[in-house]
This record gives sequence, structure tokens and C-alpha cells, in this order.
Amino acid sequence: MNAEVYLGLGGNLGTPKETFEKALHLMSDFVIIEKISSLYKSSPFGYTDQPPFINAAVQIKTESPPLELLSQLQIIEKKLGKKVIHTNGPRIIDIDLLVYQEFTLELENLTLPHPGILDRDFVLLPMLDLNPTLTQPAWGSETLKSALSGLQKRLIMDKPEDWDYKI
Repeated sequence: MNAEVYLGLGGNLGTPKETFEKALHLMSDFVIIEKISSLYKSSPFGYTDQPPFINAAVQIKTESPPLELLSQLQIIEKKLGKKVIHTNGPRIIDIDLLVYQEFTLELENLTLPHPGILDRDFVLLPMLDLNPTLTQPAWGSETLKSALSGLQKRLIMDKPEDWDYKI
């Protein structure tokens, strides 16, 4: 299987862009990186007493099934120094498995598609960069664009920054 997968990257400690580049380099050992979104600066979600976040999305192809891929991504997070200090708190990197083909899955450690996608502009906008027509059966008739237009709260702070990372 060569699955099409979307990942979210986020971080607000250290230099997120450099950390994301290190993560992508490590990922390239076991996935094919297809596309990378722009970088988006956002206000913190949930726990607000912390610096702004930098967010991005990545479209990949992988042979790994969802739980194996999650494990591989968590190893990268750990190698790069991720420590969870507080739920939705500051972190050097967060790699979220957002969409794995048309899979729907609900386990203790993984829900697909990620339950926060349609409620967060800092996830929707980077994903729109990658695939504006993306649909997912679990979303019903909702699309990335319709979800974005219906959001009450926006956390994106500035215009996106182009990312010159070479795939």
C-alpha cells in the first residue's frame, strides 16, 4: 500500500522552522514527502500563557500502516526533544497524523481523521495549501473550505511565510 497521508507540524519553542526541517529529514527515511505547506503563525490554542506557534502541513506517501506510522513519528518527536509540559502547552515540536487516506479509526492513542482538523484555522489553512479539494468520508459534506468559512474563532496571526525547504 502506498497511502496518501497528511501530517500537521507545530511548535513554539526553539526555532520551529529548523526543527520542522530536521523532522522532515528524519521522516524521509521511511516516507516520501510529496508537498509542504507555507508556515503559519498562530496564537496558542487552549493553554494561552505561552508564545505563538508556527504551524505547517505535509503531504506524504507511506507504506506504513497508521499505528506504525504514528510510532515512527513519535520517535522523531522524542529525538527532537519533545516534552509535554502542559496539555496544549509549549513544545519544541508536535507532529500530528491528520488524515490517512479515507481511513476512519478511533483508538485510545489515535483517531483518524484527527478530530480537531475542521475546528482549527491553523490546521485548515496549511492543509488547503496542499489539497484544496481534500474530502474525507467522516466529514460528510464538510470540506476544508466550508469548515474554514464557518469558523467563529481564528488564531492565525499573520500572512503565511513561504518555506524554501527542498523536497
